[in-house]
Amino acid sequence: MEQRRTVQLKVAGQSYRVTSSSDEDELQRLAANVEQKASELTPPGKGLAPQAILLAAMAFAHDAEEEREKRLQLERQTRDLLRRVLFRIDAALDENAVEPSPASP
Repeated sequence: MEQRRTVQLKVAGQSYRVTSSSDEDELQRLAANVEQKASELTPPGKGLAPQAILLAAMAFAHDAEEEREKRLQLERQTRDLLRRVLFRIDAALDENAVEPSPASP
């Protein structure tokens, strides 16, 4: 069973206590990614508002949807390519199949 622990994270000036089985370093890294994205979405010279976290989450969700669609498209292309290759292999094997010679009387 995974051990759960409480980790203190700070994002956009807000502190959050998170209980998780994930590694603390990983959680801190992810929180830093959210902080960075929130900073990118905040106008220059403005402090990070808590709403910036929501905008960062929405930006990450959008990125995830785009990546998921790219992955699905690549999987479809890969299946189609593999299907065509297998068809060609089957056709080549059928062409090269040695027919048994007729039996001599």
